[in-house]
Amino acid sequence: MRSPRQGATYHGHVAEQRKRVLLAAPRGYCAGVDRAVIAVEKALDHYGAPVYVRKEIVHNKFVVETLAARGAVFVDDTDEVPEGARVVFSAHGVSPAVHAAAAVRSLKTIDATCPLVTKVHKEAVRFASDDYDILLIGHDGHEEVEGTYGEAPDHIQVVNSPDQVDEVTVRDPDKVIWISQTTLSVDETMETVRRLRERFPSLQDPPSDDICYATQNRQVAVKKLAPECDVVITVGSANSSNSVRLVEVALDAGARSSYRVDTAAEIDPAWFEGATTVGVTSGASVPEILVRDVLASLAELGYADVEEVRTATEDLMFSLPRELRSDLKAAGTPVTQPRRGRRTELTVEPV
Repeated sequence: MRSPRQGATYHGHVAEQRKRVLLAAPRGYCAGVDRAVIAVEKALDHYGAPVYVRKEIVHNKFVVETLAARGAVFVDDTDEVPEGARVVFSAHGVSPAVHAAAAVRSLKTIDATCPLVTKVHKEAVRFASDDYDILLIGHDGHEEVEGTYGEAPDHIQVVNSPDQVDEVTVRDPDKVIWISQTTLSVDETMETVRRLRERFPSLQDPPSDDICYATQNRQVAVKKLAPECDVVITVGSANSSNSVRLVEVALDAGARSSYRVDTAAEIDPAWFEGATTVGVTSGASVPEILVRDVLASLAELGYADVEEVRTATEDLMFSLPRELRSDLKAAGTPVTQPRRGRRTELTVEPV
């Protein structure tokens, strides 16, 4: 028999368990997302609309729609941007071919690639120049993977999952290194690496973790609360890799059920039948207002008691893209806009 959950009260021999929410921390916006969204906002303020953005600036429907309402124009590729116009590259990064295509059209570019993604790009270039076979653990079709792959397509092959390891072939088993997409499940990535190392014992690790600190922190927080939860709700869009991973991590960590919603309007009250404890988290591209809306909806369902489960504190902030920062400084406009108490500038050194 399952033991009563924390917070149960007793009347005679019957346990009445209070409904509660365990709210994961850290959650929501990471430093790279902050930087990218602020870059578009400041570009709109400084240059005026329209400002073109290649792909979604971050993978969140609400953020994209909000910026579009302010005058951002989202396009699939640079050939949709009028010649000579200004375009922002998303936080997920782009390949050298995209930069070249923008130059041909005389586009004014603002590169909002997350510095941690840029680090992976530099790793790819470095190891390709040393003639390594590079195994990029990630999801085919994801914009970040496309950008990284484009840095060294003759040396990189994408490994989507542990089950794909047997299909990998390399030129020299003693000269192989792995790198990864920054938004993956830590556990699944390590399982892929374990299987790769069984096949290639000389497989080398990247010089530092490629899965970003924010992705790892959010997964750790969910692992902490999930065993106590009947239901875990992850706020995030369907094309957000790190949000989808949080749904899976919650189940793997012991949650009875796990769901993803873009907004509170997608919550189904049937999910909570018999549930006393609900976990809530959000992906790294999700603004806190969407989490607050979910908490308000849960309160209406009787889950008004909210307890934060914190496993780390984040205070990093990346500086704005160089191109934008230069123009803002020339105009005497402030070049930083800290959010959520971030206080520390983080410099990512070249690989």
